[in-house]
Amino acid sequence: MSSNNKRFFSRPLAIIVSLVVILISSIIAHNVQTSGGDVEVKDIRFVGDNGIVHSALMYMPSDMNLEEQHPAVVSMHGYINSREVQEPFSIEFAKRGYVVLSMDMTGHGYSEQFPADLSRGVTSGLNYIHNLPFIDDDQVAVEGHSMGGWSVLKAATDNPDLVNTVIQVSSSTETYGSGEVTAETPFNYGIVFSKYDEFAPLMWGVEKAVNANESEKMMKVFGTDEPVEEGKLYGSFEEQSARVYFSPPVIHPGTHWSTESIGTVVDFLNDAIPAPNPIDADQQSWKTKEIATFVGFIGAIMLLIAVLGNLLSTNYFSSVVRELPESKAVSNKWVWIVSSLVATAIPAATFIKFQEWGQAWFPAGSFLRQNITTGLAVWAVLNAVIAAVLLVIFHYTNKKNGATIANYGVTFDLKVIGRTILLALASVGVMYAVTVAVGGLFNVDFRIWVMAFKAINASQFYLVLTYVLPFLLFFIVNGIVLHGQLRMKESSTETKTAFKWFGANFLINALGIIVLLVIQYSVLFGSGALLWDKALITIIAFQFVVVNFIAALVSTYLFRKTGTIWAGAFVNAILITWYIVAGQVMHM
Repeated sequence: MSSNNKRFFSRPLAIIVSLVVILISSIIAHNVQTSGGDVEVKDIRFVGDNGIVHSALMYMPSDMNLEEQHPAVVSMHGYINSREVQEPFSIEFAKRGYVVLSMDMTGHGYSEQFPADLSRGVTSGLNYIHNLPFIDDDQVAVEGHSMGGWSVLKAATDNPDLVNTVIQVSSSTETYGSGEVTAETPFNYGIVFSKYDEFAPLMWGVEKAVNANESEKMMKVFGTDEPVEEGKLYGSFEEQSARVYFSPPVIHPGTHWSTESIGTVVDFLNDAIPAPNPIDADQQSWKTKEIATFVGFIGAIMLLIAVLGNLLSTNYFSSVVRELPESKAVSNKWVWIVSSLVATAIPAATFIKFQEWGQAWFPAGSFLRQNITTGLAVWAVLNAVIAAVLLVIFHYTNKKNGATIANYGVTFDLKVIGRTILLALASVGVMYAVTVAVGGLFNVDFRIWVMAFKAINASQFYLVLTYVLPFLLFFIVNGIVLHGQLRMKESSTETKTAFKWFGANFLINALGIIVLLVIQYSVLFGSGALLWDKALITIIAFQFVVVNFIAALVSTYLFRKTGTIWAGAFVNAILITWYIVAGQVMHM
């Protein structure tokens, strides 16, 4: 039966607790971000060289003397990320006294797109920072991760007079127009390229990342005919010709979440441009901020569930609640196991190919402006079609048991569907409003690593409307699979049943992706190269473990509360589309 009794998440107290969790975690995150008030963080917009509006977070010492000259760092994140992903670096730079301009790459976050600019906004950022009267023009560094590394290097090689030091993290020279560096190039250069970087073939032309120091490009940078030695200083900081190579034992996206990577970058920057407030590189505080925003992330999901539970207790929305339909799911244990394995294997087996098809079939244009989101939408739709075909086969074999579509949690009561849509909009709307408020008050979002719920701009809102239907189709079919075909039996208590169903539904949706990741990274850690050379899509798969956790939680909770698949499908479609669009690049 559907659960209508006043459990915790159906009480107003749940909303209060969720908001308290969010408030406390956001205050802690903001306190770390500002180094306890010693650093001021501003969310700024400025018009760049091409008339493009750029977005950035600017970190400045709170007690900065504007009559004096201060060193600065222009920082850039990587592809399909945003300025917040660079915060581990930005926080550590800022608390040591550097003025930091952490930019959203063009087409990312809140920055407008301008494809012709291969510096992706960094040149504009450099000009902006040099125009500030309190910046020491001879003490400006640039630092970038991955594509952000290409971007800062492009800006630096085009304008070597504007930079003292270039630091690339998980990046490379001479890639997609990033610029050439030799031993004579007139700026200090540090490169952090991890031992397990998935992009070694693309970036340095070697099969394995551990051999990047043997590549012709890197040896050219360091002015040597021998493999570059890790940690050795080539050239000199006094002559602004210093070169150092670091190779921490992490993966590509792990370098901006690694104390070793961040520590080596902090040390190199300090050697090149001495910090106004020198602090040992081992004294890093960014992890506390990351933990706090993760707690905020959890609090935001708690708030969503709490709002749903409370709204379903109101007279208006209680009309969408139905008794759980009689189960006509797979009853044989072994058939259920095989069916579940098929259900989890197909999305994983098609994760790479279907996304590639989607991006090839529907290249970015004025309507579908995000290639990665388009690929994911096509992957979702094609998997929905496959699952629907298998459901039809299952249903026709199940009709002898008296199964109807209603037994799978599907009702075509338009009043119920209409109010369920309003329920989804209201609940996600509350979570979004709190996200905006936290961003405005504290300059933080809800995130862990590269996974985040953050506020969106008008263009991104339009894209949520554009992409929501493909994901809605997926979640409708997925709901029927989970709660119709593969619904497990009730346990002795409501709580045991809820946890059992959620665990099963999460594994059905995510186990295949987890196995894909285990295979790819087991081979990478063992051999030095991915089994399938599809680095970007493999990295994207990490996020879908978390996405499927949230989706299974929402879907299970709402099916048990409402007795239909509609509420879970609508809430997940809006929520996950928002999540995906907010973190992707606008190609047009």
